[in-house]
Amino acid sequence: MENVTINQKTASILESSSVGSATISDHETHQIERANATGLQPVVFVHGLWLLPSSWDRWATVFEEAGYTTLAPSWPDDPETVDEAKANPEVFANKTVGQVADHFDGIIRRLTKKPAIIGHSFGGLLVQILAGRGLSAATVAIDPAPFRGVLPLPLSALKSAWPVLGNPANRHRAIPLTYEQFRFGFANAVSEEEARDLYKTFAVPASGAPLFQAATANLNPWTEAKVDVENPDRGPLLITSGEKDNTAPWAIAKASFKRQQLNSSVTEIVEIPNRGHALTVDSGWREVANISLAFIRRFV
Repeated sequence: MENVTINQKTASILESSSVGSATISDHETHQIERANATGLQPVVFVHGLWLLPSSWDRWATVFEEAGYTTLAPSWPDDPETVDEAKANPEVFANKTVGQVADHFDGIIRRLTKKPAIIGHSFGGLLVQILAGRGLSAATVAIDPAPFRGVLPLPLSALKSAWPVLGNPANRHRAIPLTYEQFRFGFANAVSEEEARDLYKTFAVPASGAPLFQAATANLNPWTEAKVDVENPDRGPLLITSGEKDNTAPWAIAKASFKRQQLNSSVTEIVEIPNRGHALTVDSGWREVANISLAFIRRFV
């Protein structure tokens, strides 16, 4: 693997400004109206790269049974199914951190109750951005992507991101993972049989832009990959990390936690043994859901 040198000028070029909030879809409008009509405490799920909102379906059932109302909005233009996503990968291209954060911001502001929010991977970064805007009653960031001020870049994280970062042109593309890349980055802690099933069931192409934004965040003062860690309205935050995660290893989670400790609200971190980056969708997903549910229950 070649070394990549990204200077501040390059970072500014690679960083694109948010193009504004995407239109809220009919499906998302229905979720908002349903949540408001129930009068229950809402929980919003935010997926990351290479997954769709449907990756949260089992989680939504658990939280609904616990007495919450749930929403799993799309990133702008997400297809509804994995098959549609694979057939139309171009729809993912050029989605930036700021654009997606603003989209979720618009959805949350239409809720009558401030929600709890749970995100995985880049969704874990997004929920911290949203919490930093004072939009969350309690937040769980699962194996979150790094933001400005988070300095560690473990080799496994660089290797996981290399299918995108290895070619600067990927900044404006939608990039699928090969099975081997998915196996290393997501499914390294499960059996070969389960890894192949997860790849077939969940993996979709993803925008290259957020990975370049995260990679250059510490070089670009204007980056969208930044979090207001000191906002007193941030609310309680839990960061979780899979022990065997290659994509967002413990070093990233711990550095994010240290930055978030600048906040006056409750800030906690948990390492989950023997789990990789696919921990929200693999056969052990319920353990992570229960940890998240227990934290949310303490506050909302």
